Amino acid sequence: MNYLLRNGLIINESKRFQGDVFLKDGKIEKIGSSLSISENYTEINVEGKYILPGFIDDQVHFREPGLTHKATIATESRAAVAGGITSFIEQPNTVPNAVTQAFLEDKYVIASKTSIANYSFMMGGTNDNLEEILKTNPRNVAGLKLFLGSSTGDMLVDSSASLEKIFSNTNLLIAVHSEDETTVKTNLERFKAEYGDDIPVRFHPEIRSVEACYKSTVKVIDLAKRTGARLHVFHISTAKELDLFENTLPLEQKKITAEVCVHHLWFSDADYATKGNFIKWNPAVKSAEDRKGLWEALIDNRIDVIATDHAPHTLEEKAQVYTKAPSGGPLVQHALIALLEKSKQGMISLEQLVQKTAHNPAILFRIEDRGFIREGYKADIVIVDPNKATVVTKEQCLYKCGWSPFEGEVFSHSIDSTFVNGNLVWANGKIQEVGMGERLLFKV
Repeated sequence: MNYLLRNGLIINESKRFQGDVFLKDGKIEKIGSSLSISENYTEINVEGKYILPGFIDDQVHFREPGLTHKATIATESRAAVAGGITSFIEQPNTVPNAVTQAFLEDKYVIASKTSIANYSFMMGGTNDNLEEILKTNPRNVAGLKLFLGSSTGDMLVDSSASLEKIFSNTNLLIAVHSEDETTVKTNLERFKAEYGDDIPVRFHPEIRSVEACYKSTVKVIDLAKRTGARLHVFHISTAKELDLFENTLPLEQKKITAEVCVHHLWFSDADYATKGNFIKWNPAVKSAEDRKGLWEALIDNRIDVIATDHAPHTLEEKAQVYTKAPSGGPLVQHALIALLEKSKQGMISLEQLVQKTAHNPAILFRIEDRGFIREGYKADIVIVDPNKATVVTKEQCLYKCGWSPFEGEVFSHSIDSTFVNGNLVWANGKIQEVGMGERLLFKV
């Protein structure tokens, strides 16, 4: 079906203007004012609403295969489009880990049948799978993921020799979870000696400490500079790390880049008192000063993209004592409206928000024909209503895990509708089962 989006506020490529967008055969056919279209279409009046390019989330954990009691690609991709996320890049710490080409391709097969959003999956690195890494096709795989600090799963890469070989031999973008494992383990043992397993969660940012992040990030940036590898550091959480990143080059020319996640921009360590394990992430949510530094680096372009690190766990899992409660939480349905709230508060302009959630992920990962409202590009579009509030409740959540760290928040915006490849997949507060997502392709 073709759609004419009439008279919305288009926010795209550092500009905002009132206009129309015509979607035809899955692509953006025309952009203009008072468009006259001769062919068949459905007209949607979006006056008073924003027309944005779809959010491209470069870091999610949708838990399939192997952990489907927490989430599936089907459930979480539907939560994602309800939140204005039209494309996602999923991480390899599923069961089995996506560390062979066969296991990686299994995930693509599942997504081709069940994902309502566009998708890509990262190849996983280990201490001994370089041969499999080198088989990865950069045309249809987003990149390589390395866990330099242990998190949920069992994919720790802790051999300096293995890291050197990987960085020296692959042209793939290398994305890393950057925490120093020895520092984290030492800190954890110190707190376990005092509290046993029932460590108060307020100490999480002292266990997964600033120093653990900084030490690891210094090391991996040095390695990238020595080898010439393309490095992307996921979920930066500390102000101390930020001077390690540059803002003097356009993103297209950067070889070392950084990401920040919504929870690190929203919460601080003061929130552990009320949120507890529900905001237990790795890396940890840290101080208000760290959060302030993250916002400053986001605005001045030391940080290049915003993502979610959506990583759901069940309520039962989260209710366990500190050492057993897993880290991570569900975010894709509410990330964009949380960011729009911060925009309304003056923390970030709408143009910058679109840059960090849509344009820059497309540039950084070299995604083909997505991330912008441009004629000829795929019609991945989000309509935002800035005058209709969203109240976050358990009942409102589409996540399989059934909860949100934002429960109780009243956001001033809502996601009116979402188009993926020209298909209207979210409208009138409901998922529309009218089309499937596509595998992302990358320029090589």
